[in-house]
Amino acid sequence: MKTLIATLAATAAVTAAVPAMAQPYGHGPARYEAQRWDSQANVNQRQRELERIIEAAARRGDLTRREANELRNDMRSIARLEASYRSGGLNARERAELNRRLDWAERRLVSRLDNTAHRYGYGYGHRR
Repeated sequence: MKTLIATLAATAAVTAAVPAMAQPYGHGPARYEAQRWDSQANVNQRQRELERIIEAAARRGDLTRREANELRNDMRSIARLEASYRSGGLNARERAELNRRLDWAERRLVSRLDNTAHRYGYGYGHRR
C-alpha cells in the first residue's frame, strides 16, 4: 500500500512539473511569438506592429543589418501591394492575400529571431 501511494505521489509531482518546465517566462525568442490575428484584423495595425518589432530587434542587435533590411523590404512590398489593392477598394480576397503575406512575413521574422540564439556558436564567449 505504501509503495502504491509513493508511486502515485511521484507520478503526480512529475505530471505537475512538466508543463511548468515548458513555459518560456518571457526569455529569449519566445517573446516574439506570433500574435494571433483574426481574419478581420486591421491590415495597417498588423503592418505597424511587425515594423515596430523589426526596428526594435534591429536596435537591440537581435537581427543583423542584412536580416533587418530583408524584412523591411518584405514589409515595403506588402505596403505597395496594399496600396494597389486599396486604389480600387479592398475586397475580401485581397484582404485575405494581404493577411497571408503578413503571416508569412511574421513567420520569417520569428524564424530570424529564433536563429539569433545559435548565430554565434554554442556559448564560447561571444561579445557584442
